[in-house]
Amino acid sequence: MNKSIRIALASGLAAAAVVGCASMEPKPSDAETSAKALQVMKASFKEHGQAKLDRLNQDETQALCSQYAGKELPRSVAEKIEKSNLATIKYPADGKYVGDWKSGEKIAQLGQGGQYSDDPKKPSGANCYACHELSKAEISYGTIGPSLWHFGKLRGYTDEMRRYAWGKVWNSEAFNACTNMPRFGHNGILTEQQVRDVVALLMDPASPVNQ
Repeated sequence: MNKSIRIALASGLAAAAVVGCASMEPKPSDAETSAKALQVMKASFKEHGQAKLDRLNQDETQALCSQYAGKELPRSVAEKIEKSNLATIKYPADGKYVGDWKSGEKIAQLGQGGQYSDDPKKPSGANCYACHELSKAEISYGTIGPSLWHFGKLRGYTDEMRRYAWGKVWNSEAFNACTNMPRFGHNGILTEQQVRDVVALLMDPASPVNQ
């Protein structure tokens, strides 16, 4: 075996040894990776106005959904999320689920609220059209969520459906684990009266949603 072949063989074996040693090193767990990512985000995130550092803290639902991001969510985990969030829904003490659909329409069109540049003293909007179709009069809307056009007309204007619509707007995780829909009431994005008005937009027969 000549010298050049011996050198090449030795180099190959050395490289293989390095790769082999690297593959034997323990890989970080999902928890360790998540903790490191959170550490990096907190180090780079700068508080500005109402946008505080605590926004990066996750509750149990958010942590579970992050854990299974990009993976199939086990039914047992989904049921756990839905059950725990269902228990947090605050239904109106007076039993009135439906408010003013005209106010609800304004809330659905308003994207203000929660951003560092927004005035926290002003009411937030739900920005519903960013994800849903609600009325044929709106020519621009998102498709992340399902169409809500004819929501009440198709499902019926019953007390049971009004209660469901209230719960869905208040805390959507109670009905669809790891949904993209914000938990408007649960997280204080909308007030109780605003939730009532959004429910009216969905459930009032006179609302443009049901025309």
